[in-house]
Amino acid sequence: MAERRHRIEHVNGIRLHAVESGWDAGPDRLVLLVHGFPESWYSWRHQLDALAEAGWWAVAIDVRGYGRSSAPTAIEAYRMTQHVRDNVALVQALGATSAVVVGHDWGAPIAWTSAWLRPDVFRGVAGLSVPFAPAGPTKPSDAFRAMGGDEEFYIEYFQQPGRAEAEIEADARRWLLGFYYSISGDTPSMFVGGGTVATVPHGARMCDRFTYPDDGTWPTWLTADDLDVYVAEFERTGFTGGLNRYRNVDRDWEDLSVFAGRPIEVPALFVGGTKDGPTLWGAPAIERFPSTLPNLHDLIILDDCGHWTQQERPAEVNDALLDFLGVLR
Repeated sequence: MAERRHRIEHVNGIRLHAVESGWDAGPDRLVLLVHGFPESWYSWRHQLDALAEAGWWAVAIDVRGYGRSSAPTAIEAYRMTQHVRDNVALVQALGATSAVVVGHDWGAPIAWTSAWLRPDVFRGVAGLSVPFAPAGPTKPSDAFRAMGGDEEFYIEYFQQPGRAEAEIEADARRWLLGFYYSISGDTPSMFVGGGTVATVPHGARMCDRFTYPDDGTWPTWLTADDLDVYVAEFERTGFTGGLNRYRNVDRDWEDLSVFAGRPIEVPALFVGGTKDGPTLWGAPAIERFPSTLPNLHDLIILDDCGHWTQQERPAEVNDALLDFLGVLR
């Protein structure tokens, strides 16, 4: 295992915590790793070692609102443009002029948008699970309401401040275990069709449809110790910061609509899973990659992989990332 160290940088008016490995590789070999909900830098534990051992400086951040990073109270502090500013400022604080940015789940749109808006800083971009989808004509809140049908799509369910927090924080450990397991490749795809974990009946809770592993049969990619790490982080910080990212989807649409029609010009990589909801929902966006990602290096869809791409299939993700980084030397 490569050596790791924690660091704090004060950027863009906040404190940003990161875990790094391979720092001796130098600023020209910087790879920024951006997690999603509900995770932390720890979701990149397998990539930190692999990238460092291959001669890259890997830096996995706690996105604002998570872990040891600052958690501003204002909902609008979590709009996409702020996350892009955080990434740009961190690259500068690390003494680099450019980086390759990699993101998963919400981290993927953050990574895509960072490369979209600042190709002068981010010379390559990889997205896991969530494909690049530029702002379209439909307001996101309207689109998500339609996706829920007679129920509430989970992103709509997350909109009201305090509502999802009350459900999750009643038993954070059990909620996280159910959420992680239910949308992994170890269960049938719970993101597809009606009556799944992706939608919530009016008046019900999201966790009512969770599936839990039997005692002694946890998935190999998520151990009790791994779960302990996540639980400890969220018991300290709560979930509001992470949920506030969802509460900015319409603000993001307004902020970024001026860029609609402009492709991401830097080299790109996408890795999804056949059992991952965002990959499946994102099929139309993937079909548009020839125009939206004209320098796409590779498109990889992993069989039987659920939502937690880099944790469920670390070896294949590491191989894909290293192959991609090899063309960016």
